[in-house]
Amino acid sequence: MSIETIITNAWQRKAAWLWLLLPISWLYGLITLLRRHAYKVGLLSSYRAPIPVMVIGNISVGGSGKTPLIIALVNHLQKRGIKVGVISRGYGGDTSQMPALVNATSLPNVVGDEPCLIVHMTGVAMAVCPNRQQAITTLLDAEPDLQLIIADDGLQHYALKRDIEWIVVDAARGFGNEQLLPTGFLREPMSRLEGAHVIYHDKPKTDLSHYHESSKNSHPPERLSMHLQADELQHLWSPQSPIKQIDNVVPASNSRVHAVSGIGYPQRFFDTLESLGFDVIGHPYPDHYDFSLAELLQYSDYPIVVTSKDAVKIKALLSDYTAEQASSDEYAQLVSRLWVLPVTAVLSDNCYDNLNQQLKALGIEADSDVGTKTPS
Repeated sequence: MSIETIITNAWQRKAAWLWLLLPISWLYGLITLLRRHAYKVGLLSSYRAPIPVMVIGNISVGGSGKTPLIIALVNHLQKRGIKVGVISRGYGGDTSQMPALVNATSLPNVVGDEPCLIVHMTGVAMAVCPNRQQAITTLLDAEPDLQLIIADDGLQHYALKRDIEWIVVDAARGFGNEQLLPTGFLREPMSRLEGAHVIYHDKPKTDLSHYHESSKNSHPPERLSMHLQADELQHLWSPQSPIKQIDNVVPASNSRVHAVSGIGYPQRFFDTLESLGFDVIGHPYPDHYDFSLAELLQYSDYPIVVTSKDAVKIKALLSDYTAEQASSDEYAQLVSRLWVLPVTAVLSDNCYDNLNQQLKALGIEADSDVGTKTPS
């Protein structure tokens, strides 16, 4: 088990030994405060993009549902005729090849797994680079007619000025012991949420058709919320893979499965599968983990279910295998056991209402009669 996994588990359990790290958290908090103030007063310079920038981020370490939210927003904006692009630091990619544009043939080990997933799901124009200014320049050089740029996970990147800022909060996970790193899993203090545009990631309701009605009854009308809706299991088989396909049957909802996850908060994935009726054997890995097929081969007794983010990396692994390796029954059986559970971010109607107001204030007009509400 990696140190990252040990600390993540300790955060989830609110382990008592974490309080020994409190002096480090105080130092981290002081540095964070001074750094933000330096940008605010101009001691450190910030880049202003030539078009509006919307930052999507969180104040905590680990998954909050940010990537599905970005995918949902991009799809919404595209349907409304707004020309949107996305930038990301490209975590897990090869920084020596950045800045880089992301397209349908990009590899996760070059541009990162989340950018590959976002482009695969939306076809959006996207660029990656740790230097967000370089990413924006690269993106606009390729797509000069963009109207809006969404910055993935750039909340603490104060070197980039932003016109809209959405903070995603995992309401089900909460804030743990509410301490900064490393005592807790907060990147910034809770005060950062005051006056901010916060999207609360809630657990989905059992009856999704009444989600919005029940949300209005249980939360103040101004609360902005989203949840992740699980779609049907899909086979991970890639037509480009040289590994032969074996006929297989979708795992039944009451069957046992290996849930393999390398995302920021694997427990949410496990809980989702359990809510669908599966008997889950959970295998959490560190976020952005680089799987090997040898590791996956050990889960040979039951079907393997992975997240969409992990699937993009596993598909790349399958496509790398030679015809000789692919001909083995061992790998063919592995392919037959691999399944993906896609999820879709469902936003409350007032999220879209607020977005439309923010865009209008920036002079970005869209077709008012298209896609303004959450799909039913």
